[in-house]
Amino acid sequence: MKKYFSLVLFAHSIFAMPFAFIGFFLGITTTNHPFNWFLLVAVVLCMVFARNAAMAFNRYLDRDIDAKNPRTVTRDIPAGKISSKEALTFVIINCILFISTTFFINNLCFYLSPIAIFVVLFYSYTKRFTALCHVVLGLGLGLAPIGAYIAVTGTFHIVPVLYAFSVLFWVSGFDIIYALQDEEFDRSEKLHSIPSAIGRKNALRLSSFLHVLSAACVILPIYFINFGWPYYVGIIFFCCMLTYQHLLVKPTDISKVNKAFATTNGYASVVFAICFLVDAYLRTS
Repeated sequence: MKKYFSLVLFAHSIFAMPFAFIGFFLGITTTNHPFNWFLLVAVVLCMVFARNAAMAFNRYLDRDIDAKNPRTVTRDIPAGKISSKEALTFVIINCILFISTTFFINNLCFYLSPIAIFVVLFYSYTKRFTALCHVVLGLGLGLAPIGAYIAVTGTFHIVPVLYAFSVLFWVSGFDIIYALQDEEFDRSEKLHSIPSAIGRKNALRLSSFLHVLSAACVILPIYFINFGWPYYVGIIFFCCMLTYQHLLVKPTDISKVNKAFATTNGYASVVFAICFLVDAYLRTS
């Protein structure tokens, strides 16, 4: 079990999971649907299974590339800690578990589950033919708030869609920052990424623009829901974290990429979600 947790970097679930909670409790607090523990556990399991499948498939598909890259040569498959067959089996099991779990949620979730799995797995192919691979990653994680809202209500709504766009722009932006580490390697291997396509300086500019769009998408819900002060605190903190990571990484110095990628974005999503949940509790109590 420990080696599989290492394979999928379980800690990275912290990026999208808080937005799944936002989507779930948005459905509870803005409609007449009651809270259901079974449903909450099912949503969390879906998030875990989808994340496991996506990351393990990425490791499986990129095993030869990772073996060539000095930064990734120690990853589990090229390092021999886990075999490619074991990784692929892990992917298949998690895909089956994800789709099976949606069956017990509602029909719409079940019918859409193959599409969700396709999107999160398809990302792993995209670096081979398009620099927009970062956007596809953002799209996959952006399904979290929509999926959780549908799990509760069985319907679509504009607010979870806004949160989905926020995640899409946010993840795309910070994945561009993360990809700065492999700019030269990607060029040499003819892999596609924003940094290798337009250079470090322009990539950071594009990342900043995407994060401005992400901030706008967490602000827009205030026109649809009567939020209180905790939500506004969450907006301010989220925007500050977006700004801070761009202060950490500069075209001439990318030594703090990992801090900007993992720590800053982890705090951004968790604190924003907590502020949303506190606000939801105060609004409904």
